[in-house]
Amino acid sequence: MNTPLPDVPEVRVVGLPQLTAGFDLVHRLDLGMHLKVHGALEPMVGERLADLAEAVSLNGRGGAGFPFAKKLRAVAKSAIRRGVRPVVVVNGSEGEPACRKDTVLLCRAPHLILDGALLAAEALGARVLAIAVTRDSTEASMREAISERGLTDRRGKGLRVRVVRTPERMVSGEASSVISAVNGGPSLPAGRKVRASDSGVGGAPTLLSNAETFAQLAMAARLGPQRYANIGLSDEPGTVMLTVSGSVARPTVLEVPVGTPMRYVLELCGAPPMPQAVLTGGYHGDWIDGLTAVGAIISRKALRTAGGALGAGAILPIGPETCALGESLRIANWLAAETAGQCGPCKLGLPAAAAGLSDVLGGGGPTALEALKQVTQAVKGRGACKHPDGSVRFFQSTLNAFTDDLAAHVLSGGCGRPTQGVLPLPNPGYEDEGVPSGEKLAVDWVLCEGHGLCAGVVPEMIRMGPDGYPVIADMTVPMHLRANAQRAVRRCPELALRLEQAPAQQAPPSRKALPRG
Repeated sequence: MNTPLPDVPEVRVVGLPQLTAGFDLVHRLDLGMHLKVHGALEPMVGERLADLAEAVSLNGRGGAGFPFAKKLRAVAKSAIRRGVRPVVVVNGSEGEPACRKDTVLLCRAPHLILDGALLAAEALGARVLAIAVTRDSTEASMREAISERGLTDRRGKGLRVRVVRTPERMVSGEASSVISAVNGGPSLPAGRKVRASDSGVGGAPTLLSNAETFAQLAMAARLGPQRYANIGLSDEPGTVMLTVSGSVARPTVLEVPVGTPMRYVLELCGAPPMPQAVLTGGYHGDWIDGLTAVGAIISRKALRTAGGALGAGAILPIGPETCALGESLRIANWLAAETAGQCGPCKLGLPAAAAGLSDVLGGGGPTALEALKQVTQAVKGRGACKHPDGSVRFFQSTLNAFTDDLAAHVLSGGCGRPTQGVLPLPNPGYEDEGVPSGEKLAVDWVLCEGHGLCAGVVPEMIRMGPDGYPVIADMTVPMHLRANAQRAVRRCPELALRLEQAPAQQAPPSRKALPRG
């Protein structure tokens, strides 16, 4: 089973709304309603805006949590040193299946995001503002908001504003991927470590931040640091947007004050009273056990202390009735298929890690578990972007969080619980350049003689096991590997290998329990 999240889930608020003010009145705040709810906003000079962001401890809300004031000052300093106009980019490329909070803001409060982005553009003297989005709904909403303000991308205007569409992929939201897309190239990581504040869009210093970050900046500018700090914690003031899904009755986007108890957040969304575990920070985040989760509070620092992560604000509890490792395997397969295919640690390492986890669940024993640990360690720190490291973080957190389940799978052949598909993924079979093809490799074990030719053709997805037979990664074939997968099928001398349409993902049966010729 797999139920993808809707574009705009139900929205709820704890306490007084800030970013979500007016949502109880209309579905989308057009410019007129936006001004009625929030009022007009005066521009600020650069240093004053940086001081404001610093005073309210505004960190990026896209996952990394980098201080916005430092980023703003770095762009201004680079622009002055080089004597060029900087560029401002709103990163609304929300390509992770478990995240919808930016999509909600882009669709329902687009002018709040524009307020923050225009504040930054005015303060920096930027002449280009780009907004990167991943969905039809967000693109339509932002184009309408731009039109409502009389903004345009035409030459000769004081500020050119445009919307850039990126694929709905995990790697599309990486900073260099967004910059590449704005430059007219593919939404792929650059593969080289260049700070956007030094050289971004068109080679100019670029202020790139997440959609919620700009909305929070606009709210802080309206309220001022003292009123903004009346909500939240002293060291993390304000509110935070969360996407809560997984084992819940109602997948929900919430605006909550920083410091809100996790238990209350989970109760509002209909999670089990005592979840088995909670994945915090999304699919590049960390698992924390249920007892720790219900005793935690929502803050970047508190979740880090508890062993979790706030990340991009995704909170995913799983109930006691589902196999946690089977759920993790579904995500591992998706992460492996999301590779940009540009570097070995990602292109080869992540499919190998997903195959290793599948082998562990399929009864591979301690040898398979040790091999999995070695693969994840080899990938860490060697990728061209953050996707390999974020994925390895998820793998390692899974191994550390579910030791009892691991023991049951390694020593006893399973935990006895089904994989129910509660963690959201895109619909099976979606296609685009570089994304899963909707097909999987499968082996007829009655015919397979273990020649190993397939492992030589597509080593990213097939390796030879210790018993001399191939181990197939239980994942959808990425498009960049589809040609090799077809070649491996054609070269199988026993006609045992085939490509078939991928069903809904679930924990695989034991490979060793299947008959062979």
